[in-house]
Amino acid sequence: MISIAYRRLALLALAASFGCTGEPPADAPSAVIVFIASGAGAAHWTLAGLASADLATARMPVGGLMDTRGWDHEVTAGAPAATAIATGVRSFMGAVGVGPDSLPRESVLEVAHGLEWATGLVTTGRITDPTPAAFAAHVPSESERLEIFQQMMDLPVQVLLGGGARVVDVTPRSRALELRAQIRGQYQRVSSVPELQRAAETDSTLLGFFAPGELPPAGRRSPSLADMTAAALKVLDRDPDGFFLMVENRGPDTYALTNGDREAIVAEMLAFDDALGVGLEYQTGNPGTLILVMATHETGGMRLLANDDRDLVLEYGAGSATGVRVPIFAIGPGAERFGGLIDNDEVGRALLDLVRGARAVRPNPGERP
Repeated sequence: MISIAYRRLALLALAASFGCTGEPPADAPSAVIVFIASGAGAAHWTLAGLASADLATARMPVGGLMDTRGWDHEVTAGAPAATAIATGVRSFMGAVGVGPDSLPRESVLEVAHGLEWATGLVTTGRITDPTPAAFAAHVPSESERLEIFQQMMDLPVQVLLGGGARVVDVTPRSRALELRAQIRGQYQRVSSVPELQRAAETDSTLLGFFAPGELPPAGRRSPSLADMTAAALKVLDRDPDGFFLMVENRGPDTYALTNGDREAIVAEMLAFDDALGVGLEYQTGNPGTLILVMATHETGGMRLLANDDRDLVLEYGAGSATGVRVPIFAIGPGAERFGGLIDNDEVGRALLDLVRGARAVRPNPGERP
């Protein structure tokens, strides 16, 4: 856990960087939400756009393409890709929150925590999967799920919502008893939509395990990603200092890995877009919020071809991640830093720079532009 002394030093360093006036940079956000559609490349978004004429991303003014390479490889995977976005440092396969030397690298979520912002991680996968893990843990291998979960609680991340209850259930009895005691002491634990909605109205911390492993497909998922996003925002918005939230849909990656049909991919992309709509609605009322949308990498090598009738046919070129660039979208303070062609570690460094320059206290609603 970051000490009080460390936080004070961080805030003093921020004040020094602002100059004698203590004013932050003009593009410093008061909150940050990062949406990640794991595995979603341009073809995923094309299919979503054909299925819906009103995608939430159409309301985001900045767009670009992100290079997803790792430190020592051109075709990446979830752990090093998420690490680059979270820490601004490219790393090796399997690395979670560590650099090429296996040493920890500070993540944007940890910087936010140092500013006393509230923090949250939401996913349709397991809460210990590589994408959420890279923002709050430091291990050389993504397989260290118990250690990842322990580090998330020790930080602590105030809101943890997703699947992965098995991480506690399969733990040796003595350790499991310790984990459950820590959970009871730190979190309001929920396991259903009604519990989630009630707790979001009053509690300052939430831990929701909604499946033993990954949550079911979009059509059978309860709570939905939009439900979890709305609940997380209710909790985090009550912190007067600001907040950092990462929201991931694991589904586009999961179903492209198995070369799923068009309907499965579209369902996952639209479920993601619904959650993004919740975030954009929040951003409309809180324009100091920076929202980013991206993928860790593309999965499936998806190609959209024409049949004899010139109708679209989905074909796959792989049952794994690929090395193509992925779309990135942004809105809010600092959004212009994420347009055009950009590397994943550049995205991470820009995020770190913006949060390090952010205000320690959000303006009151009446003070917002």
